Amino acid sequence: MPPAEPAPGVSLLVERFAFAGRTLFEGLRLELPAAKTTCLLGPSGVGKSTLLRLVAGLLPGAVRTASDGRPLERRIAWMAQSDLLLPWLTVEENLLVGFRLRGAGRAELAAARERARALLARVGLAERAAARPHELSGGMRQRAALARTLVEDRPIVLMDEPFSALDAITRHRLQDLAAELLRGRTVLLVTHSPLEALRLGHEVRVLEGLPARPGPPLRPLGTPPRAAEPALLALEARLLDALAGGAERPLEAAA
Repeated sequence: MPPAEPAPGVSLLVERFAFAGRTLFEGLRLELPAAKTTCLLGPSGVGKSTLLRLVAGLLPGAVRTASDGRPLERRIAWMAQSDLLLPWLTVEENLLVGFRLRGAGRAELAAARERARALLARVGLAERAAARPHELSGGMRQRAALARTLVEDRPIVLMDEPFSALDAITRHRLQDLAAELLRGRTVLLVTHSPLEALRLGHEVRVLEGLPARPGPPLRPLGTPPRAAEPALLALEARLLDALAGGAERPLEAAA
């Protein structure tokens, strides 16, 4: 389900951002290519989630521009690590909660409901539309959260470790589903998993240092979602080495 409007590229410029007396970013520039998935890796505490919030416009101190010159407001959807489903609503109503909070009119809400039902079918939850979140497994809840993100139909999607709490098999399946459903959108995915980044990213960036900066883009061969084949696993090992501070040559040389 491609976005209703073409996805623009996004440029983020941070002159200086400090938190609790610590300068996290200074002179940082991040480019997100249009209609591609950029995966962001880095050690805990380096500022990945903060950078995601800066792209979203939730924190002051950054200049955000879209390649088409239009404002970014109301063009961004967010998927968090936890599903954040409201326990008193059905799955279908959880998908529509953003529209209700914004006071959507009857016609807009009807169109959103139709889109929500189509997405629930795509993620395999059509028969659970009337269920409450406590009746779903962890994987089902994350599928519902993915559908809720996409029902907003925004061309730019930000994801903060959305699959990290899942078991390996469920995580693998949801990665495949996300790659399919997010196609054509500009995506920034924060993850701690090098393999997840390599499977899903058109570009992989490593955020490191203090103040932190993203390293050069690594562009794995092939189209996401990639199979965990020997070449990809070897690249995963090099990424782990880079995250541990032991890379001996530029990662982009292995793309």
